[in-house]
Amino acid sequence: MRILLANKFYYRRGGDCVCMLNTEQLLREKGHDVAVFAMDYPENLDTPWRKYFPQNMGTLMAFTRPFGSREVKDKFGRLLDDFRPDVVHLHNIHTQLSPAIAELAHGKGAKVVWTLHDYKLLCPRYDCLRGGKEICERCFGGDKTPCRANRCMKGSALASWIGYKEAMAWNRGRLEACTDTFVCPSRFMAGKMMQGGFRKDKLQVLCNFMDTERCRRADYGKKDDYYCYVGRLSHEKGVATLIAAAARLPHRLKVVGGGPLLEPLKAESERLEANIEFVGHKPWEEIKEIVGRARFAVIPSEWYENNPLSVIEAECLGTPVLGAHIGGIPELIEESVNGMAFESRNVEDLAEKIKAMYSATFDYGGIADKAQGRFGADAYYRGLMEIYSKWNRRGHASM
Repeated sequence: MRILLANKFYYRRGGDCVCMLNTEQLLREKGHDVAVFAMDYPENLDTPWRKYFPQNMGTLMAFTRPFGSREVKDKFGRLLDDFRPDVVHLHNIHTQLSPAIAELAHGKGAKVVWTLHDYKLLCPRYDCLRGGKEICERCFGGDKTPCRANRCMKGSALASWIGYKEAMAWNRGRLEACTDTFVCPSRFMAGKMMQGGFRKDKLQVLCNFMDTERCRRADYGKKDDYYCYVGRLSHEKGVATLIAAAARLPHRLKVVGGGPLLEPLKAESERLEANIEFVGHKPWEEIKEIVGRARFAVIPSEWYENNPLSVIEAECLGTPVLGAHIGGIPELIEESVNGMAFESRNVEDLAEKIKAMYSATFDYGGIADKAQGRFGADAYYRGLMEIYSKWNRRGHASM
């Protein structure tokens, strides 16, 4: 099968990029012909398809790119003509590339599959947070004026106006018309898409996968007495709530990662004399050791997490997870088997559940075995092939 993958960046920048790159590698290993399309960004990996990439987006392009620029359409059109894909699989394309490429692929007769990594098709600022903190679903219907009125995009009237115009231009009817299947990595995401009016028959739930081989350990036992957090230090991740809960307890917490709240959280931890160690950014091999040896990992999110890789990685390393009951996190946790859940934003409940996790007994090797089977490449590939091979809109099989 000939498959064209599209994502705005072509390097390991975030979860969407990692998912696309992993999918590319998997499809090639399975014998498929694969092409890629992205912005011509300085950090991109080397690829022979780079000659088709549109230039990196400059400031003035923010007024044209979200609606489908001539350069993007011309270069993507040439790639479609030269490669002639059976399937065009989109990932994170809004703004820099835009759904114009979905319309072009649809017009050429390719099956269009779109994996949703965030809530951009429902919320112009993608994360369903008003002011960066408060959960908001006011734009889930057809009217996106709340985004403009509340200056949801970076607190800027201009950016919010562009976000509003982009959302109105790429409305639900137009997106459904050019997309055969929207892949939702969580049931929660699929439910929110239906809440926003998207057709159920266009939605398919398929959890993201990872290279489980890199999670294998000779010993899944927990030799060190600490728990950990790995991720960005920002408001929506709920790390401030975690610091407040951890400060009430004697147990040692290791915090891995950086972000805008790093220094304020360090200062708060020192003020509270909490048993917390901030270790900063770490490469995968060090993260593997920190998470793999931890008693458990905490995911204290306060936004609609979709299918967080941090949960999947921890479980594949044999480490149970204490996760906030929000978004797609609860779908990944089997209570008292591979972790526990607590009420998001609730410091008291989180502190009590940390104590409960320390008192609980877990089968760490069993957690790793089950997670590596559930989130491995083979399971994902089977699900993806079912999606690719569904009957297309003309009544012919796609493969």
